[in-house]
Amino acid sequence: MRLSQFWIAVAEEFGPALGRTLVHDLVLGELGDLTAEQALSKGLDIRGTWLALCRATDIPESRRHGVGQREPKARG
Repeated sequence: MRLSQFWIAVAEEFGPALGRTLVHDLVLGELGDLTAEQALSKGLDIRGTWLALCRATDIPESRRHGVGQREPKARG
């Protein structure tokens, strides 16, 4: 996942304003008590940051692939 795809996914999932607020303010214990913004600025994995944000906000697994990303193959 590229950073541009991260921001598109955030905006599509949460809306632009709420998405920016969550990335800036929501502390993610999974990422060492960093916000997504802090995690990205420290160079943490973009996709991992996206997934941590999704888990923290209870986004269903079916929508965690992110906009602009290929949907995961069905397990079967």
